[in-house]
Amino acid sequence: MSSPTITVVRNEVDPDCEYHCDALAGVVSDAAADARAVDYPAGERPALEETDGVVITGSTAGVYEVDDRPWIADQKRLVRELIDREIPTLGVCFGHQIANAALGGTVERAETIARPVDADLADDPLFDGVSSVVPVAHGDVVTEPGDGMGAIASADYYPAFATRHRTAPLWTVQFHPEFTAALRERLEADFGWTEAERGFGDVNATRVVENFASIVDDATAAE
Repeated sequence: MSSPTITVVRNEVDPDCEYHCDALAGVVSDAAADARAVDYPAGERPALEETDGVVITGSTAGVYEVDDRPWIADQKRLVRELIDREIPTLGVCFGHQIANAALGGTVERAETIARPVDADLADDPLFDGVSSVVPVAHGDVVTEPGDGMGAIASADYYPAFATRHRTAPLWTVQFHPEFTAALRERLEADFGWTEAERGFGDVNATRVVENFASIVDDATAAE
């Protein structure tokens, strides 16, 4: 049996910030034998007939910029198609926001936060073995989850910190599972990253991607 294919939908619009997409694609490649990537803002689209799972990355764009960035509306349609096809999907940061917005949820601008935060993680296979300290860098928040989406994690400032669809294999997280100490200097320069009581030594969030790859494996084996 061939290894499942996971497609990374890259969403960064600023070439100087593509390193977070690179990092997420790298973590996916480590977790999945067959990993592919498409640059969505550049017009590339995933071949859904040839993929077993999808990871939607972060972006410095906002989901509410649809008038200036038509690809955002296209990606909302992609989310709905992934649900219809029951293709396992993981949305990260912007991916968390666009998945909920695609289903009628609301996303609003808020204070920029870039640091490790304590999260209350639900008993969910996506969070198996994941530390409750996770790294974030975001200025937008999901204020109302989309239809069919329920919160599976919260932070003291963010009730819908992570969500899961109630019937489809769709998970979303506001935090960045790809962030590690190797990115600290870039995060400090670009987003004002800070560490106080918590640091990267408390974080093992890459485990989220490993768990998602296992979910994809199990779904493929069940077909």
